[in-house]
Amino acid sequence: MLDDFLVRAAIAGVGVALAAGPLGSFVIWRRMAYFGDATAHAAILGVALALILSIPITLGTLLIALAMAATVSWLAARGHAMDATLGVLAHSALALGLVAISFVPAVRVDLSAFLFGDILAVGKTDLAVIWAGALLVVGLLVWRWARLLTATLSRELAAASGIDPDREGLVLTLALAVVVAVALKVVGALLIAAMLIIPAAAARGLARTPEGMAMGAVGIGATSALAGLGASWQFDTPAGPSIVTAAAAVFLVVAVFGRLRRG
Repeated sequence: MLDDFLVRAAIAGVGVALAAGPLGSFVIWRRMAYFGDATAHAAILGVALALILSIPITLGTLLIALAMAATVSWLAARGHAMDATLGVLAHSALALGLVAISFVPAVRVDLSAFLFGDILAVGKTDLAVIWAGALLVVGLLVWRWARLLTATLSRELAAASGIDPDREGLVLTLALAVVVAVALKVVGALLIAAMLIIPAAAARGLARTPEGMAMGAVGIGATSALAGLGASWQFDTPAGPSIVTAAAAVFLVVAVFGRLRRG
């Protein structure tokens, strides 16, 4: 069954949704959208590092994503204006990565695959990496769920409860880096942040509890992945952008439904 490229793509999309859903919920609760964007853009620099050092793309992406996330956390802890800082870091890392790749003439690189994803080219090894990363992130979030929620709700309450909010922030930073690394193949560096934010934002309009929002985000992300793949197959459109478009459509429907219900 896994010899069917479309089946492999669907399994990969669901795997990314499994990790991106609950993590995206924390990204929204903590207003970390720009943080996720900067980490995702840095993935291209990770691709360049991997090509230069002849190491696996996922490993290079993970190393740079971790470095970017750690840099942002360090700057935030020292009171830097994060909007401007994240903007500078995100676009600088993306540009530096694109420039660095151009200095690897021995390797022909399809940049569009890294920018917008190439989910239809996912192989069995890629599936193993994606699902291993997704399960690692989910396990980490389940293990730290109560502490993460408390630290997200209030740093003061967390400290009073014996929880180190900075440590919980580091947990989210590590999880975000892993998701960026494994999702690069599926939706690409420019669309990873969208898959983190849009399903979670749509789920927020339907959920009544944090757990409900996280689970709803997983369901919306998985549905978007399958619907986007179906649309890509039917209309011959790029798979990664089609997945994000499907997620945006779900968000629009939820927003309109919520407004009508309140009206």
